Amino acid sequence: MDLHSATHHDMHIITVSQPRIDAAAAVRFKDAMRAATAEGPAHVVLDLSNVTFVDSSGLGAIVAAKTQMGGDRHLDLAGLTPDVARVFRLTRMDRVFVIHEDIRALAPRATG
Repeated sequence: MDLHSATHHDMHIITVSQPRIDAAAAVRFKDAMRAATAEGPAHVVLDLSNVTFVDSSGLGAIVAAKTQMGGDRHLDLAGLTPDVARVFRLTRMDRVFVIHEDIRALAPRATG
């Protein structure tokens, strides 16, 4: 799973490059997230603006990434595309995660 990481001030921004987080990619996603969040700021934002499809395995992998970070760190989401946002609403995971509309609004210096 191709993830791009950047640290900006007190935030670690991780961008998913692939369009799908599904059963075929879930294990790779979890492993990549574990590696990407092993060190760095306690506030991690997962930018999903390139992701157009998440199935139940992908959703589980995102929840697992949040859980593996532990209680003293937290994972927010940003840039959910309409179909991905719908999955989070239908499963009520939009109540579990802090979801930001756009990564640029969250961290203007992160995008130039």
